[in-house]
Amino acid sequence: MKIDYSQKLYSEAVKYIPGGVNSPVRAFKSVGGTPLFIKRGLGSRILDVDGNEFIDFVGSWGPHLFGHLPKFVKQAISEALENGTSFGAPTIQEIRIAQLITQLVPSVEMVRFVNSGTEATMSAIRLARAYTKREKLIKFAGCYHGHFDAFLVSAGSGALTFGVPNSPGVTSGIAKDTLIANYNDLDSVLALVDKFSNDIACIIIEPVAGNMGVVPPKKGFLEGLREICNQHGILLIFDEVMTGFRLAPGGAQQLYGVQADLTTFGKIIGGGLPVGAFGGKRKIMEMLAPVGPVYQAGTLSGNPIAISAGLATLKFIKENPYVYTAIEEKSKMIEDGIRNNLNNLGKKFILNRVGSMMTLFFTEDEVTDLNSAMKSDTQLYSKYFHLMLSKGIYLPCSQFEAMFVSYSHTEEEIRHFVKSNFETLSEILK
Repeated sequence: MKIDYSQKLYSEAVKYIPGGVNSPVRAFKSVGGTPLFIKRGLGSRILDVDGNEFIDFVGSWGPHLFGHLPKFVKQAISEALENGTSFGAPTIQEIRIAQLITQLVPSVEMVRFVNSGTEATMSAIRLARAYTKREKLIKFAGCYHGHFDAFLVSAGSGALTFGVPNSPGVTSGIAKDTLIANYNDLDSVLALVDKFSNDIACIIIEPVAGNMGVVPPKKGFLEGLREICNQHGILLIFDEVMTGFRLAPGGAQQLYGVQADLTTFGKIIGGGLPVGAFGGKRKIMEMLAPVGPVYQAGTLSGNPIAISAGLATLKFIKENPYVYTAIEEKSKMIEDGIRNNLNNLGKKFILNRVGSMMTLFFTEDEVTDLNSAMKSDTQLYSKYFHLMLSKGIYLPCSQFEAMFVSYSHTEEEIRHFVKSNFETLSEILK
């Protein structure tokens, strides 16, 4: 595989962009080597600047449920572009997509659009604090909610300690208001609530974790969180930036039958363009300015081109719910293929899948939280990643990220993936 031009571009990029990339995971630090510069994407395929073509199982980290540049998104962008790029004023599209979200996600009665998942989660936290008149939040080790200061906090030295900053620039004052629980562990949540219940504004969680690799909630875990929040006047925030409209038309809330007080969205609602949103109960959302006192604003929020792409995507989802059955079948084909390969090779590596999200963990211990995910052999994953890349399969460049299956992946491509998976595992396990 030739990567001469990518290497040249990367050498140039590091002179002007920190690390040569605009989001750290793109730098291939977890797997080594030079990040590939992508020239074009169409359907299930991407092409890099050196002319290498790959079957893409990253999908821009989740937005491309229908593959790259589906016709209905391209048409929506083209039509919107004819009218202008930005107005800083309301448009019809904003109303239509807000209506559609409230129809698809019953817990959302009102919605506010922003430009990224990080903006959505940070705004939801501010709103939750204002609504409850409390300052602390509970998040879960291994769940990622963007680069807002309050989220860049790790667990302290004891079970009941405050969080500590895990990035320079995050102050200890901010960190003290973030409490860390363990994913899939209700006892760790109860311990924090027992000690700080009168101070906790919200619990924020990825209902299906996707940023320590894919980790599904244990039976009763999300239900338990809902009950705890109900008992203690705490708002439950589902970060569905990744799972929203991917796992079902109503996201993880539909899949698991648990409703949140506030929900954050991103990725799919932009149809591949930068869009974020947060929404929830009317009585909570009406605390936002200009109706209420909680200030949140953005010059490009509700950008007409991005919103048009997202509206086209959600319309297609509503009108064609069969796509989820088709994507589930494709995803299960991959899961079954990987499990058969592992069985034939006598390996018990862990494969976690929820719908079209999955991760193959290079560990034989069940992965249910961050600590168990961290037992994975990251060096082995690095070898796996590069060998799969050489076979034309583009996977997440980190053991701890989700792989995504799209509607555009064909059975032939899936068979190629499964065959490549077997050959690669056979080679790295010699």
